[in-house]
Amino acid sequence: MEQQQDKNKQLNIELDEKTAQGTYANLAVISHSSSEFIVDFIRIMPGVPKAPVKSRIVLTPEHAKRLMNALQGNIKKYESVHGEIKIKGGHTSPKMPMNFGGPTAEA
Repeated sequence: MEQQQDKNKQLNIELDEKTAQGTYANLAVISHSSSEFIVDFIRIMPGVPKAPVKSRIVLTPEHAKRLMNALQGNIKKYESVHGEIKIKGGHTSPKMPMNFGGPTAEA
């Protein structure tokens, strides 16, 4: 009976062709309020003074932490196969001239 209930709880994830293509971003700006985390994915191009937000994801604090844990786990798996990911310039993030009303971090 328990297996039947698990089958009824399955989630079918649908990925349309346009979304499957993905969107390139080389900067993430993260801000939060008391009830949500906002992750803006941005594409910075050399010599271009504007950097458009390509996608914005809004998460509950619980889902933000789940995402962080999932990324940490996947990075460990990746590095066990491909070696350590090197971050040029250390772990410091560039100073960003924008603030969305709360603490901001870059990834």
